[in-house]
Amino acid sequence: VPGFWQSPTICTKPGLKAVDLFEACADGQIKALWVISTNPAVSLPDADGVAAAIANVPFVVTSDIMEKTDTNALADVLLPATGWGEKDGTVTNSERRISRQRAFLPAPGDARPDWKIISDVATRMGFSDAFSYGSSADVFAEYVALDQAASAFPRDLDLSIFADADYATMVPTQWPRNGARFFADGQYYHPDGKAQMVAVTSPVSLNSRFTLNTGRNRD
Repeated sequence: VPGFWQSPTICTKPGLKAVDLFEACADGQIKALWVISTNPAVSLPDADGVAAAIANVPFVVTSDIMEKTDTNALADVLLPATGWGEKDGTVTNSERRISRQRAFLPAPGDARPDWKIISDVATRMGFSDAFSYGSSADVFAEYVALDQAASAFPRDLDLSIFADADYATMVPTQWPRNGARFFADGQYYHPDGKAQMVAVTSPVSLNSRFTLNTGRNRD
């Protein structure tokens, strides 16, 4: 889009969550949308409404391993991404264990990993200095460095165990270091040290015969 990126700026507040984002698309607030590795025209609640919202965006880009999806059908540009067996990087599971993911298949055709696609677009936008990654190892190194830079802030993330790790030979490792246990001192990561409990009522749909909870209600 000519002139679209003439004055790029960094956001100073959190972005929209998924449901709010597509409501903004429907309202005409979003002028360009980039969907990476997901198919919201099928997977989100009110899928027909989401598809109509995407269709309302003037410029839509998707990064995917599949050519034909409901969301891709609404896109102006399709970017071929690498699939699971073609990727090199790290994966974090639900117990905070970071594992090296090593590709066992070559990338087909023009497919590229997500970090490379994002870096190339950022470079075209004028952010080459901030996205000068040469490999997934560089991305992970910045992740660890960012954690170290934010160590003064109260949070549970602690990647110090990876500061001196050899990325090429890294084995699955759980943080934090030395098996430290979360909340062992009875304190949570809030100013008063207390937990913040949120009461949630499950949304249901009622009629004369059925009570339904589809599980597709969010936020």
